[in-house]
Amino acid sequence: MTIHTQLADVQKALRAANLDGWLLFDFRGINPIAQDLLGIKGMVTRRYFCYVPANGEPVAITHAIEQGPWKEWPKNWGKKVYSDWRVLATQLKEIVSGKTVAMEYYPGDAVPYLDKIPAGVIEMVREAGATVVTSGDLVTQFYAVWTKDQFDSHVRAAEHIARIAHEAFELAGSRATAGNPMGEYELAQFILKEFAANGLHTDHGPNVSIGINAANPHYEPSAERSATINRGDILLIDLWAHEEGGIYADQTWMGSLGEPSERDLKIWEAVRDAREATTELLRKKVADGEQIRGFEGDDASRAVIVERGFGPQFIHRTGHSIDSRDLHGSGPHLDNLETNEQRLLIPGVGFSIEPGVYFDGEVGMRSEVNGFIGDGELVITPSNPQKDLIIV
Repeated sequence: MTIHTQLADVQKALRAANLDGWLLFDFRGINPIAQDLLGIKGMVTRRYFCYVPANGEPVAITHAIEQGPWKEWPKNWGKKVYSDWRVLATQLKEIVSGKTVAMEYYPGDAVPYLDKIPAGVIEMVREAGATVVTSGDLVTQFYAVWTKDQFDSHVRAAEHIARIAHEAFELAGSRATAGNPMGEYELAQFILKEFAANGLHTDHGPNVSIGINAANPHYEPSAERSATINRGDILLIDLWAHEEGGIYADQTWMGSLGEPSERDLKIWEAVRDAREATTELLRKKVADGEQIRGFEGDDASRAVIVERGFGPQFIHRTGHSIDSRDLHGSGPHLDNLETNEQRLLIPGVGFSIEPGVYFDGEVGMRSEVNGFIGDGELVITPSNPQKDLIIV
């Protein structure tokens, strides 16, 4: 979805927010939000602006030597061309002077996934006479939401991934029991082969890690770094993939090759119950038609883990946005630790729910599902999320 297909809705949202317009800016791809919303393709190595007014036709400011990427720009929309930086400054002032404009910026870098505009460009726009505010809610509504086809694609991917995760646990357990244990990297390669066999794609990963390595939340095995998966090990499998052109599904499953220790079982129950606390809060608020902001989802899970005595070991946010372009997207996150996420969770957005507990040098556990705000309901994928620690 681009500005071209959503113009009327974007302008309605601008008027509702009492904004004069949305000013999109990019330079060498530093703002993929602008690129995608404008449908820009081809080489763009010079600065450009695009002003989408609350009323009237959009107007772009483009460089003289880079007109090719703008060949699809509607003829009835405005387009200014510059070569000289002084002309650029004048054109910008003509468009935005005296106006309040939204840009991909967040005060204090509070939401770094949204903070795409260099400080110098913000200064430039303000010097042109404009008041700059964050475009956070606009990005949520017009960039982060999923279409019906994208949602369906995500659901299909989620069910494949859940099945593949269970098969991976079974394989690791059977090999360990047979006295021929496999390494983390070998099991990761099995997962990637299953992705390919089921038409799924991923950019990297997966994370297959025994307990001591799982204490590093971003661990990934390699041919050079791969522990053996033995009986008695805690095993974490974090895997993510999507259909061609679809939305990522992202899950983490936990298992034990044999009976877990009392401590490990308590850690598992804490992360599972924290995940469920967030899920139930979101489910109730969505069903009741109440507004909910990203930080509230984080608070719910964190309260459980703190109450269980593992607060210092929960070192990341509860969940990240999954938008129509990225696994770690630009929509609202479930976060009140790394950032104070004030953006609303609106219908059409998706995210992970993945609390974790990590004891450095000992063990790490995480439980992850994905959430989607539907029409009056919270949808959780996969359809059968993990309830108990998998005992292999």
